[in-house]
Amino acid sequence: MPKKLLALCLLVMLTGLAHAAPVKILMKTSMGDITLALDPDKAPRTVANFLRYVDEGFYDGTVFHRVIRNFMIQGGGLTPDLQKKATHEPVENEAKNGLKNVRGSIAMARTRDPHSATAQFFINHRDNPNLDYPSFDGWGYAVFGKVIDGMDVVDAIASVKTTYKNGRSDVPVKPVIIQSITRIEEKP
Repeated sequence: MPKKLLALCLLVMLTGLAHAAPVKILMKTSMGDITLALDPDKAPRTVANFLRYVDEGFYDGTVFHRVIRNFMIQGGGLTPDLQKKATHEPVENEAKNGLKNVRGSIAMARTRDPHSATAQFFINHRDNPNLDYPSFDGWGYAVFGKVIDGMDVVDAIASVKTTYKNGRSDVPVKPVIIQSITRIEEKP
């Protein structure tokens, strides 16, 4: 690479003028497909964390284990018999990135500890501004992308009958399986 071009590339990267393209993801579920666009510019650590699990095949065979109509559908960390899968270290909370918990956005699930998100995520079934930074705890829930196709599938999942099972509430009576989550390779 010529020195001038290399210097220009470095300058663009250092000044923040370069923007990463959204990363498209295909989530195949037992109720249909959901296509997502992840935003590595706004949530670089969160997207990298999620893609690590995607590339490892971690999500294959997990379930949406918490479904609350007119709120959200949560999954990505439990097996169909509601056993928690071992995860990597938590990722730093990026909720202060300007992305909002609006209908169709995907965000990281976490405990009360703002920096406890690992593999579990949720897709907002409606606008949930109470989850945006700074939220009730000064942090909020980090949005890192959005549904670009398959919101009808999200609506169908959000409408399933739920129950209390294995100490958990809002569990679908019939498991909603995440069959796979893969990257959609863009053609050049």
